[in-house]
Amino acid sequence: MTQTVYSFPHLTESDVARLAQEMAFLLQPGDTLALEGDLGAGKSTFARALIRAIAGNPDLEIPSPTFTLVQSYETPRFEIAHFDLYRLGDASEIDELGLDAALARGVAIVEWPSRGDGRIPADRLTLRFDEAASFDRRNVMLGSASDLATRVERFAAIRSFLQRAGWGDAATAFSYLQGDASPRRYARLVKADGTRAILMDSPQRPDGPPIRDGKSYSAIAHLAESVKAFVAIDRTLEACGLSVPHILAEDLSEGLLLIEDFGDEVFGSEVKKGRDQATLWQRGVDALVAVQSTPPPPSIPLSDGSQFELPVADEGVLQIETELLLDWYWPALRGHPAPKTARDDFTAHWKAILDRVLAQPKTWLLRDFHSPNLIALDDRPRPRDVGIIDFQDAMIGPAAYDLVSLLQDARVDVPEGLEKQLLARYIAAMSARNPAFDGKEFSFAYAALGAQRNTKILGIFARLAIRDGKRQYLAHLPRIWGYLERDLQHEDLSALKAWYDENLPRSLRGEALNI
Repeated sequence: MTQTVYSFPHLTESDVARLAQEMAFLLQPGDTLALEGDLGAGKSTFARALIRAIAGNPDLEIPSPTFTLVQSYETPRFEIAHFDLYRLGDASEIDELGLDAALARGVAIVEWPSRGDGRIPADRLTLRFDEAASFDRRNVMLGSASDLATRVERFAAIRSFLQRAGWGDAATAFSYLQGDASPRRYARLVKADGTRAILMDSPQRPDGPPIRDGKSYSAIAHLAESVKAFVAIDRTLEACGLSVPHILAEDLSEGLLLIEDFGDEVFGSEVKKGRDQATLWQRGVDALVAVQSTPPPPSIPLSDGSQFELPVADEGVLQIETELLLDWYWPALRGHPAPKTARDDFTAHWKAILDRVLAQPKTWLLRDFHSPNLIALDDRPRPRDVGIIDFQDAMIGPAAYDLVSLLQDARVDVPEGLEKQLLARYIAAMSARNPAFDGKEFSFAYAALGAQRNTKILGIFARLAIRDGKRQYLAHLPRIWGYLERDLQHEDLSALKAWYDENLPRSLRGEALNI
């Protein structure tokens, strides 16, 4: 049973293509999209546009499935199965077409769903196409099962937001952008004149269950739960002359932003294309020095009259991040939970280290200052030649955290020689700015926070693989262990190193996780 929740009257062919691009942004694995309407109403035209939009290839050849009944397509996002049931002889033939298997692998687009005699999933999205008064126009109605209503309402909110912002016309291309491991989603919009922008879809994140002292993980770890954090931090850094995306339009209540598009010259991708890593990473270090030369305000006003309080990194944040290793990586590697004695020793070692680290002077801690979030802007002068994105979880904390994020990048190898060279560059720059800068104590904090961050990442990547099925992150584990072993060589981390050598010895570090 479906309920009509949205209508699109008098659509031109271009309007239908834009609708397909927006629907491609809505769909996710496991969805069934039913296309209803008479012959010639535009269902197949829409289906082809939708498949091309999901595939990210406007020239993809889409043959009609009328005689084969089903066609399948592999895309970077998920598999698409396109079913045309017009010539179905008997509804039972659907069982042989593999609809259930298709939904397990991706998305099913079904034309003529009424011929399925109840075999099409009831929890589906439905688009009905009808001819409008003008022969070259279509009226389209979108309906959904009740358990999909929230997603369709989000779809409608995005369309309304883009219309108000002046980016909702059919001549503006709309394409899904592969994002990070977060629940946020992104799309690129390109107008006919080439003007570009990025849609950030970041709805209010519900708080998770309490895990300690009545607080959820996100509360303890100070993770942003709304788009307000991004807006506040973005506008503050932009006012300091740094290259963060200019905000073109915002809807704080809906969690929607339209922001400047910095392009595709992402540091990690550029290195893979052959660009000189040392030059890019040097630019990153200089940009970080500029960020940390501006004092972070504890409170930032927002356009809705509220204040955003920039959280302060404390022992609770850093400690619970390290425990991801015990909660996710350890059991996946060893097949059983970490014993209490090992956990207690681990916590005690980290408490002593973090107490010392947190005594250091505090500055901006952007948290994800690494290659996926740094974009080369070659037409801008230093330090604005680095576009900085994805900083909504920023805090006030020790300066070494962001430097180690860059110089021990989780997704791109950073040779140890280059790391040492750029660490020295940073220390020299900060010493020149501040005669009281303690390079020796900073070097300890760098190694300690490197160990902390890499410990956290081992746990996060194991969690992504186990809980979310994102096994591609496991390929990075050898690199993370390599960085962690570098960090543990610091003379003041010898006790921590002994814990890792005893409980997660080198002989186990290359073993595959049991997932």
